[in-house]
Amino acid sequence: MNANEVIANRALDLLGAQRGDYTRLGPNDHVNLGQSTNDAYPTAVKVALHGAAADLNRAMALLAETLTERARAFTDVVKLGRTQLQDAVPMTLGQEFGTFALGVADDTAILTRAADALCEVNLGGTAIGTGLNAHPRFSESCTRHLARITGMPVHPARDLIEATQGVGAFVEVSGALRRIALRLIKVCNDLRLLASGPQAGLAEIRLPELQAGSSIMPGKVNPVIPEAVTQVCFDVVGADAAVALAAQAGQLQLNAFEPLMAHALLTSLARLSAACRLLARRCVSGIRADEERALAHVRGSAVLATALNPLIGYGPSTELARRSVTERRSVRELAGESRVLPGELLDELLDPRRLAGH
Repeated sequence: MNANEVIANRALDLLGAQRGDYTRLGPNDHVNLGQSTNDAYPTAVKVALHGAAADLNRAMALLAETLTERARAFTDVVKLGRTQLQDAVPMTLGQEFGTFALGVADDTAILTRAADALCEVNLGGTAIGTGLNAHPRFSESCTRHLARITGMPVHPARDLIEATQGVGAFVEVSGALRRIALRLIKVCNDLRLLASGPQAGLAEIRLPELQAGSSIMPGKVNPVIPEAVTQVCFDVVGADAAVALAAQAGQLQLNAFEPLMAHALLTSLARLSAACRLLARRCVSGIRADEERALAHVRGSAVLATALNPLIGYGPSTELARRSVTERRSVRELAGESRVLPGELLDELLDPRRLAGH
């Protein structure tokens, strides 16, 4: 209703009339003709969310492209894969970053589909969706005009009553944002682990050094960008819980808690957009690989015995792996010493690049 008054008085200005002369042009009888807060407000929120979702998609596309570029740069960097934080079979760092890129791209598609649901609006439904006091053609005409001025493919809802009380589109967008946040948390956690050290951790990658990390430990540098992005994502997951509570709190023909949903979703979209751009530009683009350390991890890992399974069997391979761990000697050295297979064949079977699929 405040907006109606502002529009009415601006219209009076343009007519050369006195502000407040509502007998000539009024906020309710004229500006609000055929409308209600209950259809105009959610439509405005959907238009805003659709635009914000498009911006997040652009930010995620940047992040996916940056991860893909790093994946290409790391194509030949052989390293250990890990499951349950234990050594697994070899892979390349390029493969690892490629999975990050694909995951972000997949989530972009999920958000796009969720944003499509925002295009169904209840304009013309007025109070509860029955269209009381609105011209029969108001919904179609007004929606068509809205599509023209916004460029958003809005269309009248299939059922204006359901669309007035339903908030499924908001829940769907919130769910997509939650999925994106969880994905980014995983990526950031992996980056922190891969960069841990630099002496006592994995240290297979080096993140850009942005600032001194400690006021007491000289030379310490912390993974501040992944940590900042992770905290944004925690906030988005919390906002999704708030949206869920607001969605189920609607009663009968209206949900009075759409303002909270609008706030939570618009805030989450804006923060995730900023976080994706920050992660891409200030972190991922500057990541470097420590190829020697990564390869040393592979060569020294007992898990290389897995490659011998087909020829010497699981039991002997297990024994080689156990000895490698306890004696702190490589599988290649132990296998050569035991003469389980010819040396040239061992070199071929245990070649890290072959094991990584190269």
